[in-house]
Amino acid sequence: MDFKPSDRAVELSARVAEFIQKEVIPLEEAATEDGLPPEVLRRAREQARARGLWAPQLPAELGGLGLGFLELCPVFEAAGESLLGPLCLGCAAPDEGNAHLLHRAGNAEQQEKYLRPLARGEIRSAFAMTEPAPGAGSDPRMLKARAEKQGGVWVLNGHKWFATGAEGAAFAIVAAVSNPLVPVTEGCTLFIVDAGSAGYEVLRKVAVMGGGTPGGHGEVRLRGCRVPAKQILGGEGNGFRLMQERLGPARLTHCMRWLGAARRALRIAIERARVREAFGKALAEHQAIQWMLADSAMDLHASRLMVLEAAWKIASGDQARVETSMCKAFVAEAVNRVIDRAIQVCGALGLTADLPLARFYQEARAFRIYDGPSEVHRMVVARSLLKTLGKKESQKEIHL
Repeated sequence: MDFKPSDRAVELSARVAEFIQKEVIPLEEAATEDGLPPEVLRRAREQARARGLWAPQLPAELGGLGLGFLELCPVFEAAGESLLGPLCLGCAAPDEGNAHLLHRAGNAEQQEKYLRPLARGEIRSAFAMTEPAPGAGSDPRMLKARAEKQGGVWVLNGHKWFATGAEGAAFAIVAAVSNPLVPVTEGCTLFIVDAGSAGYEVLRKVAVMGGGTPGGHGEVRLRGCRVPAKQILGGEGNGFRLMQERLGPARLTHCMRWLGAARRALRIAIERARVREAFGKALAEHQAIQWMLADSAMDLHASRLMVLEAAWKIASGDQARVETSMCKAFVAEAVNRVIDRAIQVCGALGLTADLPLARFYQEARAFRIYDGPSEVHRMVVARSLLKTLGKKESQKEIHL
């Protein structure tokens, strides 16, 4: 395994870090529950384009930088030092994952209509899989939304929520059961649904802890929503497989971005520990504080290596399902620990809007839930252990 970043990844991550520090972090005071005001975001994105930083994850033919998956690790980490960084660079969720899916599974017409304007940042998108109980949450096999074929049209009925970015999105990728006679893993299909389609309604933005996402986390109702057959993404019955292909890399890119926020949190804690005095000496001279900083450094180091290894496997053609589950559970919890310790070191100051830590804390808590809660990923790892232990390939697969 060679995790040494390429020269262009090193150079680009340094330029991204400079851009975030000088141009994006000063915008944090202007942030709203929808991210940034449209004109402010437009100017920031123009600056990113002018500096050759736009969409590092997309191929050059789509206006991106064409980085390999392993190369994205340091670049996305640098972008993630501000929660606004990925948004300004065109690599924020859910658009990043949707663009990946459209590039991988979309036909020429779909890519021209949806992918290209999405890649240019001209439109936003949503991904609608999660449903209120008793529908699909962490178990997509519980999907209740239905799609019934009527001639050359599919009629969708269902109830979705936490469809990130739904309000104001130009389209949503909607998961629905198209064949109820087989398991959901075989009978699920993805549909591209245009906003404004009859029967497609964004009921509200669900109020959540944190926020700051363009379009919020929408509750969506589909009532007799008629979708042409040409709007099927990736073929009938392939929805479950495509969702897994989308979510695997997306889990890692979330980890990459959140490592940047955690890195900044640790840096803030170190700076505070150096200048703040208590009980006759700087906080940094107290062993209790030193151990907090050391624990956070170890959490970051372990997380980064796990992400690099999983990214290397994916770049080598491996699906790395167990590794991405390990990363998602470990990194999500490690990031929360690092931010929590930083707040503790900063004391009451850490709870104020004078520092970004309180905002990081609110946003990072959801990281342990979305794209699969930690418990589900532990289940995936455990099942792999129990399935492969004792087999000839077990050591190779689960690193025992």
